[in-house]
Amino acid sequence: MGCTREAVATMTYDYTDKMAAVGPLGAQSDPHAHDLCASHTDRLSVPQGWVVVRHETLRA
Repeated sequence: MGCTREAVATMTYDYTDKMAAVGPLGAQSDPHAHDLCASHTDRLSVPQGWVVVRHETLRA
């Protein structure tokens, strides 16, 4: 929201499990997902007690 850079990843979150997941850019629009640019993906922080799960794509 408000960032004009190209989105490279999608973040979803689960309040029940106190977890945010960052993975490849989503193919569809989802009101519960947020697309992030590389800079915001790298600087992502979550509330204390939460975990961030990052899906890393395999590189050949």
